[in-house]
Amino acid sequence: MKSMIAMAVGVMLVAGSFVAYAADEVNIYSYRQSFLIDPVVEKFEKDTGINVNVVFAKKGLAERLKREGKLTKADLVLTTDISRLMELKDKGLVAAVDSGVIESNVPAHLRDPEDQWFALTTRVRNVYASKERFGNKAISYEDLANPEFKGKICTRSGKHPYTVALVSSMIAHHGEADTKEWLTKVKENLARKPQGNDRGQIKAIAAGQCDVSLGNSYYFGKMVSDPKQKPTADNVHILFPNQDKRGAHINVSGMALTKYAPNKAAAIKLMEYLTGDLAQGIYAQVNMEYPVKVGVKKSELVASWGDFKADNLAMSDVAKYRPTALKLLDQVKFDL
Repeated sequence: MKSMIAMAVGVMLVAGSFVAYAADEVNIYSYRQSFLIDPVVEKFEKDTGINVNVVFAKKGLAERLKREGKLTKADLVLTTDISRLMELKDKGLVAAVDSGVIESNVPAHLRDPEDQWFALTTRVRNVYASKERFGNKAISYEDLANPEFKGKICTRSGKHPYTVALVSSMIAHHGEADTKEWLTKVKENLARKPQGNDRGQIKAIAAGQCDVSLGNSYYFGKMVSDPKQKPTADNVHILFPNQDKRGAHINVSGMALTKYAPNKAAAIKLMEYLTGDLAQGIYAQVNMEYPVKVGVKKSELVASWGDFKADNLAMSDVAKYRPTALKLLDQVKFDL
């Protein structure tokens, strides 16, 4: 596999394009990091004889695809969340894929109704809770608006895609007016201005700055797996919200075939491979995410957190309410 790493700003790509094209290949634009993609791609190359070239970037891939148009060399885009998948679709940059293999491996609520994108993994928007000050108790996202949490909540920016997706799911379940009221009360309960990443929220709880926070499951997994970060992570429980009703909100990583893919047949082979048992198992072990294919084992650490009920709201519905979610976050001045 030939990979080219983008610098942290934009998509300032090494050499600016794919290199050494092969007769049978797939070219990928990826928001996902190389440590996660490389093991899967290398196994695919070995099993199929198809070469894979990857461009990694932190942002700007949709803009690059639009700029390249019909001349693009990219066949497949790998993304880190539902908002980027929908951005590709909304801008008309991806194509539908008709594959019985993918449809059998990826549940309907985790793929686009028009088959223009497909989830590869899921992650839960958990509640991190102080072992000392909150404990291992049932909680819901709605509870975070209650007076008992006044001055006790930490979170990252409301404009971050993970937060926007959660707010979007709240709109889908409760409507715009009730979600705005909920957001207003959650803001009033914040211990500090929204800031930092998910690991930063765990650090804040450990430091006594707040009692609970929102955070993705795999960040917690990475911290408890790191000897230097484990003492901090050991201060919190990872809780699955809304277990008595609809289940915990999930987000996804995913894939989409580009509109002008020059190697469409080979790209679809890779897409099918990524939803299969082997690739799904690698995803689960390497990044501590949840496989989308039913029956694939979770990592030992993730399994130790126990089974949970997931919200089966269609990802397309979550994405549909994203503009409204952004509007409400502005209206309540959540980040100010």
